[in-house]
Amino acid sequence: MLIEIWSDVVCPWCYIGKRRLEEALAGFEHRDRVDVEWRSFQLDPSAPAGADGPTERVAEMIGRKYGGGADAGQQMIAQVAGVAAEVGLDFGRHAEGLHLNTRDAHRLLHAAGPLRAELKEAFLHAYFVEARNLADPAVLTEIATGVGVDADDVRAVLSSDRYDDEVEADVREAAGLGATGVPFFVVDRRYGVSGAQPVEVFTQLLERAWTHHAPSSIVTIGAGDGPGDTADAAVAPGCDDGACAVPSTP
Repeated sequence: MLIEIWSDVVCPWCYIGKRRLEEALAGFEHRDRVDVEWRSFQLDPSAPAGADGPTERVAEMIGRKYGGGADAGQQMIAQVAGVAAEVGLDFGRHAEGLHLNTRDAHRLLHAAGPLRAELKEAFLHAYFVEARNLADPAVLTEIATGVGVDADDVRAVLSSDRYDDEVEADVREAAGLGATGVPFFVVDRRYGVSGAQPVEVFTQLLERAWTHHAPSSIVTIGAGDGPGDTADAAVAPGCDDGACAVPSTP
């Protein structure tokens, strides 16, 4: 069974959703027959790139987008950090993070091959826990080589446009499947959920998808009793258009 996950490495709900899915997988009896494939999605392709390009802090960006300035942005981040703590994640430095371009990070994820899952986790940890600049080639190189990606391959990617087409293809495919934000999870191209759903919804997704192996149109799983119940899926926290809203009841 194949789970494809569209996400961005600067999306807090993507990290939270990753942990919730992992918890569901840990209790799934067929876990050894499940493959997870990470797909690219950029929340804000226009965000500044490079070591010195990003200057705006996440709290400032969120406050500008939703109103209220940096203080309001900080409050929203604190709410998300509370949810993250429930799944064992420390987002204490998230507000220090920069609003940045993730294209190079995604290109390196494509270059990582069998190390993609390890690199995905390393990028998320670096951004949300350590507030590192994932648009800085030196930072990206350190993280990628730290999980075992060949240093020459990393340099070759960062000095070219290699894997740019693959990133674009992932983004287009997400749109074709109906994704308007991330995280977006699809199982065997048959069932899907959008947003950082509760563990129970991911468990339902896994169990229902296991019983149907033939690809067909994607059915959205909500928190109800069957496919097509989209009420809860529609309000699951996620990120789109370069920022992440905080629902009143995450």
